[in-house]
Amino acid sequence: MKKTLSVRIGKEEYDFVKRLADENKEEVSKAVRDLVDRGRLMYAIDSYKKGKASLGRAAELAGISISEMMDTLVEFGVKSNLEVEDYLEGLKNLEKIWK
Repeated sequence: MKKTLSVRIGKEEYDFVKRLADENKEEVSKAVRDLVDRGRLMYAIDSYKKGKASLGRAAELAGISISEMMDTLVEFGVKSNLEVEDYLEGLKNLEKIWK
């Protein structure tokens, strides 16, 4: 379900969004939605990099799957926050599932 949100932004920001929309031959509202999606992804990446979010939480923040988040982190050159113990714990959990 879509919701409507009214936001006040400065003229410079509006002009920027309008210019993006014009360049992409799209409506301003679509350009804003795209920027929000990108901002959401960047927020998730930053949270993960700073250790404020786990891989799963970062994926949730970004609105993507964990595997997509892993690929995105690699694409942005972000190193894994996982320690050897995390991998071993993951293996133990997999063993429980597959037994």
